[in-house]
Amino acid sequence: MTVSTRGPMDYGRRPMLVFWEVTRACNLACAHCRASATANALPGELSHAEGLDLIDQVAGFGRPYPILILTGGDCLLRPDVFELVDHAVERGIPVAMSPSVTPMLTDEAIGAMLTRGVKAVSLSLDGAGPATHDGVRGIPGHFEATVPAIRRLVGAGLHVQINTTVMRANVEELAAVAAVVADAGAHVWEVFFLVHVGRGEATGAIDVDEHEQVCHFLFDASHYPFIVRTVEAPFFRRVVTQRRLGGAARSGGAAPSGALYQRLHADLERRLGAPGEQSSAHTAATRDGKGIVFVAHDGQVYPAGFLPLELGSVRATPLAQIYRDSQVLKQIRAADFSGRCGRCEFADLCGGSRARAYAATGDPLGEDPACGYEPANALLNEFGYVPADPPPAAVPADPPAAAG
Repeated sequence: MTVSTRGPMDYGRRPMLVFWEVTRACNLACAHCRASATANALPGELSHAEGLDLIDQVAGFGRPYPILILTGGDCLLRPDVFELVDHAVERGIPVAMSPSVTPMLTDEAIGAMLTRGVKAVSLSLDGAGPATHDGVRGIPGHFEATVPAIRRLVGAGLHVQINTTVMRANVEELAAVAAVVADAGAHVWEVFFLVHVGRGEATGAIDVDEHEQVCHFLFDASHYPFIVRTVEAPFFRRVVTQRRLGGAARSGGAAPSGALYQRLHADLERRLGAPGEQSSAHTAATRDGKGIVFVAHDGQVYPAGFLPLELGSVRATPLAQIYRDSQVLKQIRAADFSGRCGRCEFADLCGGSRARAYAATGDPLGEDPACGYEPANALLNEFGYVPADPPPAAVPADPPAAAG
């Protein structure tokens, strides 16, 4: 969720985003849940005092402070959540929240978010209607509660992000979901691409070619009045770069001819009309462990919520020390990858999903199997020539955004 505009950050020294899973407790049973959340808080959850200390550790990165995202489970099920918000805001740390749509999301809770200085709020919407969304969320009637909740948050004056997880069950509805996002007045549409962890292991992912087609569709969607960004699909940035170059890149500069893309593109224009000229697609070169770090409910630190590779505990080591000194994070930040990701000319801009590489191979530095792009270096090795149009050396950075 976008919460501020800042200059370039040194991701070796500090992350842009610190996700804190304040609790695993949640009253939903989402089919793709990373955390396999439970009805009650799990033993070992950071105490109130430990939570305050973690916030101080976030401040220990120094200015500009990372954005602290309070997630879960359902962050509203943590009784002291607004006291934690107060402490962070007092320290000058930007705070965002990612609650679930349950009876806990009252007008009073929304008012507390606004008055206590929460910068942005994200909600999940995984279908364009009750059949799909409720099936994913595991609660009948959840869609009919979610859309009004989005409107209430927007109406209160909060910056609202909508999170959608792409899967076999909803991929044909993405244009319709985009229309709901636009109609509700949300500011950001953040699209998650499945990584098989937690309950997501049992959820149907789309295939490699469909990933590419969906990324091209999302570039189209970024020409409407909301920001578009992705989670665990950094290859979206490659697609955006190629599309913005208008075909000047070696391949992929034009929209694809695939049937899925064509259906989604036509449906998007039918629902939202002609696109605007400017794209709002985010291309900031962050990835799991580079600009992003995740603190679990028990204080264990991971490169990201979808990458279950323990780096240490904030109960024993300051978060800044863990982030800066971890050898695997240094390799991730240096784009020290193997396979196609290691050879790719977009390695720093994209770098592939480290979480998906780890889930597929056990190697967080391996190639991302969801990306079908063949790097220019591979063509050079095979055919002995340099592409006529080399890729750009750099892409302008976007304002910081958070994966809520």
